[in-house]
This record gives sequence, C-alpha cells and structure tokens, in this order.
Amino acid sequence: MSATATQRPTPTKQRSYLGVFTLAMLAAAAMVTSLRGLSMLAKVELTMFVYIAFAVIVFLIPAALVAAELGGAFTKSKGGVYEWIGEAFGQRWGFLAIWLQWIQNVVWYPVGLAFAAAAAAFAIQKPELAGNHIYVGLFCIIVYWLATFIALAGTKIFAKVAKFGFILGTAVPGILLLGLFVYWVVSGNQPAWDATDAPAVADGFDSPRFFPQITGLSNIAFLAGILLLFAGVEVQAVHVKELKKPKSQFPAAMLIAAVVAVVIFALGTLAVAGMVPYDKIDLTTGVFDAFQNAFTALGVGAWAISIVSIFVCFGAIAGVLAWITGPSKGLLETAEDGLLPPWLQKTNKRGIQLHILWVQGGIVTLISTVYFFIDNVSVAFFLITVMAISVYIIMYLFMFAAGIRLRYSHPELPRSFKIPLGNAGMWMVAGLGFIGMAFALVLSFVPPSQLPVGSPALYIGLVSAGTIIFVGLPLIIHARRKPSWLVKPKPETEEQAT
Repeated sequence: MSATATQRPTPTKQRSYLGVFTLAMLAAAAMVTSLRGLSMLAKVELTMFVYIAFAVIVFLIPAALVAAELGGAFTKSKGGVYEWIGEAFGQRWGFLAIWLQWIQNVVWYPVGLAFAAAAAAFAIQKPELAGNHIYVGLFCIIVYWLATFIALAGTKIFAKVAKFGFILGTAVPGILLLGLFVYWVVSGNQPAWDATDAPAVADGFDSPRFFPQITGLSNIAFLAGILLLFAGVEVQAVHVKELKKPKSQFPAAMLIAAVVAVVIFALGTLAVAGMVPYDKIDLTTGVFDAFQNAFTALGVGAWAISIVSIFVCFGAIAGVLAWITGPSKGLLETAEDGLLPPWLQKTNKRGIQLHILWVQGGIVTLISTVYFFIDNVSVAFFLITVMAISVYIIMYLFMFAAGIRLRYSHPELPRSFKIPLGNAGMWMVAGLGFIGMAFALVLSFVPPSQLPVGSPALYIGLVSAGTIIFVGLPLIIHARRKPSWLVKPKPETEEQAT
C-alpha cells in the first residue's frame, strides 16, 4: 500500500437534514387527517374564511412558533409538552399537559369514527344509517375495540396500511370532490350559498355574506370546533433540530403547511357548501351528500358513491390505527418519574402499554354512548368535538404561558430556533395565542345557533362535566402518587420500535 493511500483521511458520514418542503408536508398531513371538517366549515358558508383566518393567525402560527422554540431548547432530552411545561411551572402541570394531550386524542376517536360510520353507511348504499344515532354509537364502539386488539397484537402490516390512509382516504377523494364542484359550476348549477333561503344571503343581503352576523356568542360558537382542525402542530417541533437553518426554515415550513391546509380546507368546503343546500348540510354526512348530488347530476350510478365512501372510510379507520398507540406512549413515559400507578404501567410482551389502552377503550366506549342519548347525530358529533378541543385548549394555554416563562427562568437554554424581537417578540406571539385560546375556551361552552342542541343547560353541563373530569383526574393522580410508583416501564421491543 502506498504512502498516499495510507495517509488518505477516512471519509466522514455527512449529517442528513430535513428539507423545508418535507417538514411542511408532515405538518400539513398532521392537520388534514380527513375530510370530516369540511361539513362543519360548510355550515358557516362563505364566512368560513373569517373562521379560518382566526384559526391560522391567532392559533396555528403562534402555536407553531412557540412550539418550535421550546422544541429547539430541549433537543438533548425527550422534550414535548410534559417537559416544556414541567420546566416552566413544575412537574404537576407538566403531567397535566401530557395527560390533556393524550385525553383529547381519546375523546376525538368517537368523532373520527362517526365520520367513518357515515362513510360505511354510504358505502353499503344505506345513507339513512348515517343519521341513526344507535348505529353510529355502536359502530364507534365496535370498530374502536377491533382497532385496539389489532394494535395490541402489534401487527406490522396495519401500521403500513395506516400510512396510505391520508392518500387514499383524504387526498384522492378531496381532489375528486373539487373536480366535481368545478363541473357543477361549469354546468350552470347555482352554488347553494347563493340560494335566497341560505343564511349567507338572508336578512337583507342580496349576495353571500363573508363576515359572520354576530348577535351573540352562539353565532360564532363553531369557532371552537373549527380550531380542532388545525390542532397538533406542536408535535412537529421535534423536527426543529433536523433542519440545517432552523431560524429561517422552520417558519417557512410552517407557513407552507398553513397555506396547504387552508387551501385544502377552503376548496373542499366550497365544494360541500356549493353542492349541498344549507338546511341539508349534516356534520357527518355533508361530504357524502355533496358526492351524491354531483354523481346524480352526472348521471352516474350509485356504485360511484359506494367506491368513494369505501376509500374515505378506509382513511378514517386507518387514522385511528395510526394514532391509537402513539399518544399514550408519551403518557407512559411519565412512569419514569413515578407519576403513573403501577397498574397503568403494565405492558404486554410486545412492549405495548396494555392497561392504558384498556382505559383508553373504556373512555371511548363511555363517550360513544353520547350518540345513544342524543337523537341528532350532528349535535352529538359537535358536542364530542367541543369536549375534545376544550381540554386541548387548556394544554395550549399552558404551552403559550410556558414559552413566556422560560424566557425569564431559563434564558441560558441554547434555542436552535428563537422567536425574534427578544422577550417582546415572545410576549406578542405567545400572548396573541393565549388570548385567542382563552376566547375559544369560552366559546366551547356556548351552544351553537347552527345546530338544534335542545336544552342549552344540558349541553353546557355535559361540556363542563367532561372538562372538569378530564382536568381533575391527572391532578388527583399526581397528588396521590407514592414512592412505590417509581418503576421504569419495560423497554420497547424490536417489533414495536419498527
């Protein structure tokens, strides 16, 4: 071997960075998990642009920026809301935050599965079932437990199938829905929001209204439910350290993600609101009614709506499979700090959090029974949606407050991304998000005027009871913790890690 060859330096492996567009698509996919939100937005017609603008400016952008700074500040540890809020306000409130992040997913399952139930009803050409509250409740319970048993079995193939849920169950049907709406308009059909009996042109308006007619908080109560469509962006903060230039690339990625999400929601909502008369828009069946009206106008048989509904149903159920074990892993990690009773730390031979999933299934079953007691599926659907977002809002309130607090209590943290303009910048961004979330929390307790909620007192009582229970439980668990709880959970198995 020559001297030149001997002295040749060993090549070093270059670090692989995440691209702006890749991160943007990850964030957009996390927000646009299904088409279920289109009907809710269509219920407010063209005033949806005001609702979307509020959600993006007052919630999505501040949440993304604050989460990016906190995520970049805790790159050498597990991070996440448990650590961010725990470092700012103490372990008790960090535990509350991770609990709320977990429980909102649990409460959300009956919402996502109700949409899947409607899709299944249209797939078998029994659309009337989608409005049957007993059918919807039973569908949610049965399908969720089947998904739980699949998750406990650790079947890898279902994890892979879940990856195609967004493409086949959301993207493809969404593009088709938009194409059908374009055909609808080009064919000379009048958009439904132009109808004289639609709220958008009522009360003296001779053209669609773009700003909500606010006579009380009930007129804009839908805002709380719409916020849930844009929630979850804080999960993407873990990718800050994977960017080459996080200070410029992360805001750019979040901006792209916001634009993509807004475009998808806006165009899809226009299609539903344009092809379904206002008084016929149902929160669970609106998307399928739009498809059905379009296919009828085209002279296409019932087989078309069945095929589309199968894809949408697949996407909704795949979303449940994809999320059924993930959020609860964060809760299981708190066992390392002795915050979970030993019973909840139990895992099966595959390392999957067995008893947490049992508890999770029990809560989903209990919440799904709301459909049994409320005849109007849309009302039950929105009620459960609001229960989910109310506890999630509380978590976001803590996160925004933590962003401000940590600027003063831990200024030494090496933040890979930092909100500009110093502490004033953090106050402006996090303060805007905090005020917006506080207002949305108030709205979550207000029955919406767009739905026949029946007894307002019962509606407010159910939302209040759910919020009190879900917030109170982790505080009670933390107060009653014992030294014997400090037991590390079993390490992940190779199968689970993959």
